Amino acid sequence: MPAKPAPIKKSAKKAAEKPAEPELAPDAPPAEAPPAEASPTGAAPAETVPSVDAPAPEAATAAVEAPVVEEGAAAEAPTTGHAENAAPPTDAPAEAAPAEAAPVEEPPKPPTPPPPAVPTSAPQSLTVEDVNDTSVTLKWRSPETIGDSGLDGYTVEYCKEGSSEWVVANTELTTSNRFVIKDLTAGDVLNIRVVAVNAGGCSEPATLAESVPVREIVDRPRIRMPRFLRSRYVKQVGEQINLVIPFCGKPKPVISWTKDGQPLDTKKVNIRNSDKDSILFIRKAEREDSGNYEISVKVDSFEDKALIIIQIVDLPGPPASVKMVDTWGFNAALEWTPPKDNGNTEITGYTIQKADKKTGEWFTVLEHYHRLNATVSDLIMGNVYTFRVFAENKVGISEAAAVTKEVAHIQKTVPAEVVVSCPVGIVYKPPEYKEHDYSEAPKFTAALNDRAATVGYTTKLLCAVRGSPKPKIEWLKNQMIIGDDPKYRQINNQGVCSLEIRKPCSFDGGVYTCRAKNALGEATVACKLEVKQVIIQDDKEKK
Repeated sequence: MPAKPAPIKKSAKKAAEKPAEPELAPDAPPAEAPPAEASPTGAAPAETVPSVDAPAPEAATAAVEAPVVEEGAAAEAPTTGHAENAAPPTDAPAEAAPAEAAPVEEPPKPPTPPPPAVPTSAPQSLTVEDVNDTSVTLKWRSPETIGDSGLDGYTVEYCKEGSSEWVVANTELTTSNRFVIKDLTAGDVLNIRVVAVNAGGCSEPATLAESVPVREIVDRPRIRMPRFLRSRYVKQVGEQINLVIPFCGKPKPVISWTKDGQPLDTKKVNIRNSDKDSILFIRKAEREDSGNYEISVKVDSFEDKALIIIQIVDLPGPPASVKMVDTWGFNAALEWTPPKDNGNTEITGYTIQKADKKTGEWFTVLEHYHRLNATVSDLIMGNVYTFRVFAENKVGISEAAAVTKEVAHIQKTVPAEVVVSCPVGIVYKPPEYKEHDYSEAPKFTAALNDRAATVGYTTKLLCAVRGSPKPKIEWLKNQMIIGDDPKYRQINNQGVCSLEIRKPCSFDGGVYTCRAKNALGEATVACKLEVKQVIIQDDKEKK
């Protein structure tokens, strides 16, 4: 008889009740369930085979759930810990767990077809840039979304108001974001749209919000006056005037000019008009061309005006009259009146001239004089004078002058003590004056100063003397007259005396004296000259 199996202890039972950990080898086949005779509870044997897709831990858990025989009972089934090594009973099902399924190779995928062509989004910001009586100019922005198919161009279409037929304005696609619809009829009202085209077809149209009437857009006229014409414009007689007045306005404005409220004389003034400016031209200006010129630019009921003040100036005329008011001593008083013709500008001053009756030559006494009266002084006694006055303005001095009718006699004034009565008239006897005696003995006004000189460097001694008659100058060295020694150079210029000692040596030192003498006396001045030797130390001594 076979030996009875050893009883399973409680500790072994507890170990058997613990679930198997998931670290069990997943490749091991699941343990078979014990036969029906061994099951104390009479459970049916497990006939189902776990599927290939079931995980290995589930098989281990099924093995753990097998019933265990109580202590003292005969256990024919092995424990779960030895399930792998125990041989299955002969009457158990012969089915075994299937092996792990081999990976199946997927067939190659066919190539992905390209995405279908998609049209772009509608063009953006369609606006009218310009309109006239024959064309409409449009502009727009590219579509926000273009896509992979790109953008081939745009088609511009228009439809007359009241009609449903859309007319293509461009025979070929345009790639520009601007297009001009030409050959339109004035007065038509158009609805306009723009469509973007690519391989996917046409996009949604971008349509103008409002209809566009085919006619000139009225732009208010405006004159752009140059800065130098905003104030008075001044020219001299004979000069050329060429004024360019720019303006803007649409359609072409109607230009008109007036002078002082009257139409211009086309014989004197030439006007040339264009779409952008108007030119006023005067070949040779005259005084009569001065005035207020007004330009008017008109478009329909709108109008703009500008005023230009032109002043033509010329030389003034002479003063209206001039007269001599009084004459006394060496003076003459004059008065005059302003000129009748100021040259079309204000008078800035007057010029007064005088002429001696003997010579007849004119000399300017006063110029740029602003008053209407003047006193001429410093006239010569015994002469007879005539005066004339010129007027001045910004152009210049008048060509003619107003001349006094009267003449100024400057009388000779004689002291009473020298007047001798005689039958034939008055005889002038000039007074006698004693001649002043300017004789003076020599006197030094600037003395000699002691000097120190360096051997080999020229030095100079200076002093100043006065006297009348002119004194004779002598130089002495140590009380001995120098004379014409070429080593010394003696100069006397307007009383300034100088002695130049050329390249002195140590023997040239001493006391130098300058002596001045004339018939009235003698004067001397002295100084001490010291000539120093420059001592150059050797390099060894310096060290």
